[in-house]
Amino acid sequence: MENMAEEELPPQEEEAQVRVPTPAPDSAPVPAPAADSALDSAPTPDSAPAPALAPAPAPALSPSLASVPEEAESKRHISIQRRLADLEKLAFVTKGDVGPASSLNSENLGTENSHTCPLCPKEKFRACSSQKLRRHLQNLHWKISVEFEGYRMCICHLACRPVKPTIVGEQISSKLGAHYHCIICSATITRRTDMLGHVKRHVTKGETKSRYIAASTAKSSNEILKEADTDIQVCPNYSIPQKTDSYFNPKMKLNRQIIFCTLAALTEERKPLECLDAFGATGIMGLQWAKHLGNAVKVTINDLNENSVTLIQKNCHLNKLKVVVDSEEKEEGDTLEEDGTLGDIQVTRMDANVLMHLRSFDFIHLDPFGTSVNYLDSAFRNVRNLGIVSVTSTDTSSLYAKAQHVARRHYGCNIVRTEYYKELAARIVVAAVARAAARCNKGIEVLFAVALEHFVLVVVRVLRGPTSADETAKKIQYLIHCQWCEERIFQKDGNMVEENPYRQLPCNCHGSMPGKTAIELGPLWSSSLFNTGFLKRMLFESLHHGLDDIQPLIKTLIFESECTPQSQCSVHTPSNLNKQEENGVFIKTTDDTTVDIYSTQGKRKSSEMIINTAKKQKTDASAAHPPFYYNIHRHSIKGMNMPKLKKFLCCLSQAGFRVSRTHFDPMGIRTDAPLMQFKSILLKYSTPTYTGGQSESPMQLASEDTVADRVEMSVNDKAEASGCRRW
Repeated sequence: MENMAEEELPPQEEEAQVRVPTPAPDSAPVPAPAADSALDSAPTPDSAPAPALAPAPAPALSPSLASVPEEAESKRHISIQRRLADLEKLAFVTKGDVGPASSLNSENLGTENSHTCPLCPKEKFRACSSQKLRRHLQNLHWKISVEFEGYRMCICHLACRPVKPTIVGEQISSKLGAHYHCIICSATITRRTDMLGHVKRHVTKGETKSRYIAASTAKSSNEILKEADTDIQVCPNYSIPQKTDSYFNPKMKLNRQIIFCTLAALTEERKPLECLDAFGATGIMGLQWAKHLGNAVKVTINDLNENSVTLIQKNCHLNKLKVVVDSEEKEEGDTLEEDGTLGDIQVTRMDANVLMHLRSFDFIHLDPFGTSVNYLDSAFRNVRNLGIVSVTSTDTSSLYAKAQHVARRHYGCNIVRTEYYKELAARIVVAAVARAAARCNKGIEVLFAVALEHFVLVVVRVLRGPTSADETAKKIQYLIHCQWCEERIFQKDGNMVEENPYRQLPCNCHGSMPGKTAIELGPLWSSSLFNTGFLKRMLFESLHHGLDDIQPLIKTLIFESECTPQSQCSVHTPSNLNKQEENGVFIKTTDDTTVDIYSTQGKRKSSEMIINTAKKQKTDASAAHPPFYYNIHRHSIKGMNMPKLKKFLCCLSQAGFRVSRTHFDPMGIRTDAPLMQFKSILLKYSTPTYTGGQSESPMQLASEDTVADRVEMSVNDKAEASGCRRW
């Protein structure tokens, strides 16, 4: 379409050209134009302008459509024109009493000549004079037309779209409905707003007229992308999930790499593993598993869309991997060499819930478009003992408290926007996963939880047995959040009704301020979000497979799980990690606070081991990282310059508190220090903001006294207005 711009021609040549597009097959019969005016577009440069009376057996196409098949060009309706003058000329050609060189603007037309509208039936618009017809075409058809790439789709009143007959008394009347003809797909749309949306959807899918027609002649419009030495074929507009069958998001590369490291760490415990990518789309994740882990995994890629399944099979052959469909090996192209490095991929087409009910898996990854709560029950129904379930939720609008009613509907949680909203979202998802596992008499151990800008990823290990399910259910609690000072604390265990829940909060905002100052959030996951030993094994796998992009995130998770500054945290070396598997039994590192021994055969644990594990969890609860974090900017003091983040971490550590940075917030600090102590230390090491003329020594002494007064006031008055803000 971009090549169809009109060329500037002399006035006589421009008048000599009349555009008469061939009407669509489903349109009403229109009087045929005169033979002396059947030229359609500008002549080619190497041809002279045809005489006005020269007969033309077929209309000439524009230069950009000269190579397009005739059946594609015939889809254009007469209501689709480029200029109002073309529509006016079409009215005169239909009448046939005026030459093609004439126009409604010419002075030689008599007012006694009557003309009919080419887009209205005779019953709706009778023949009239040229001036009246011009006003009719301009005000009714051209003024409310829809523009698309230089063309105008005018409203049509012909019998292209008849309306159902209606019975009025004893007579049957049928009216003709006004409509538009789409220039791309020849559809008829009644309302203008619907036509605008219809054309917009074509543009979103990349279906402009030039691309739409050229797609029939092109061999393949799919693009081939490469990620982690894996080639995939993607559809046009692959990054828009609403407009394509196989969605591929390049921004989720970090998500795919961290899940790959999780699976690689699990293969060190037992192999081979039955792995499931429940929502394959392009199959990129399952292809990376099979290509890099080889025979250690048996990958199953599932998708409900037929086009996605076909694309997954093509991508498997593109990466020289075997495709197993209905237990039959299906190969295309050259014969694959049996070198032991490539694995088989089973491609299925069914609902994810049905597939997870029919088969058992060691590793299940759920990544639907939006929330994952509809698939959690099926995932935990047949997952094997000590297996792993990873859940990726992209409904960040509800999890990040932008749509609170949706979060209440999907997760059954009451949330508000807080400074720690990302960790709040992660604990909401873990709580939903824990409830689904408990319904299946299974418990969970959270390996790690990641919440970034566009997704929330939760990875848990499955522990079978009602005792594990009961211990998991006890870790789902409600949170009391102060809306004035952002202080927070989980409610105490017990079934007794609390007389004054505000007593549980460390702050005194309720006593110093009128009204209700706190809100109850949840239910949430109240236990640890990270497993240090598993994260260290993931770091080793990322180093082994050369995944440099994911290593900074995993290191941050390790520091956060131990709640120590980076200078004091020691990561295990690969030599230590290789000594963790002995005689078929995998022994976790001493940093872990949960299950000690994982059998590579997937056997169930005895009741004594579960009881010992529960006792150890209670004794080592103090070693887990503290929940939630504080944003240093949210608690800054007006008129004071904050210290550097690294310096402030050292100050908190020197004061005897555990402290670390967090991946949830670049300026967040995870610490077990109470909020009042946090503010006091922040105020102590902040410096006043000096203005011009305040660098003298008397003023400096006065500012130091002011800082001392502020520190004392911060300690004595817990609800001071300088540091407390209401959301």
